[in-house]
Amino acid sequence: MVATLENQVFNPLCLDQEGLLAYQKNRPPYLLVDRADEIIPGKSAKGFKRMYEDLWFFDCHFPGDPNMPGMLQAEALVQLAALTVLTLPDNKGKIVYLTSVNKMRLRRKVIPGDCFRMFTELQSWRRGVGVCRGRGIVEDEIACDVEFSFVMPEAIREFKPKN
Repeated sequence: MVATLENQVFNPLCLDQEGLLAYQKNRPPYLLVDRADEIIPGKSAKGFKRMYEDLWFFDCHFPGDPNMPGMLQAEALVQLAALTVLTLPDNKGKIVYLTSVNKMRLRRKVIPGDCFRMFTELQSWRRGVGVCRGRGIVEDEIACDVEFSFVMPEAIREFKPKN
């Protein structure tokens, strides 16, 4: 399957940890994607994060009932979705910031031992602003649904009026 964006054709990409680190700025332990199984630049991304017992957030959220915080679930989806624009030509390694989270629904705990499978779709990408949807799934159950926006400051600067 290929995607087009402004008359360009892109083949799907698969990124392991080394590839993820080449395209985006988050670093362990805050990198919340283990692998991107399929990125269609300008369109969508699929990937996962394995929930190992020694992940930093399980000790504090919550003692005796460890689970992945909802906002970190959203952050994982944002990190994966950002790859849909970071894999476009000339965007590799640029910074992407989250600007809003909307309609977030948490439906299931994500606990040690789970595999948090993520699916994201870039709904629009204009002038350095992206609007996305994401879903996190564990064992065929929806854990998290979220709509969010992000911005790539370097791309926005290209559209600012010059004085």
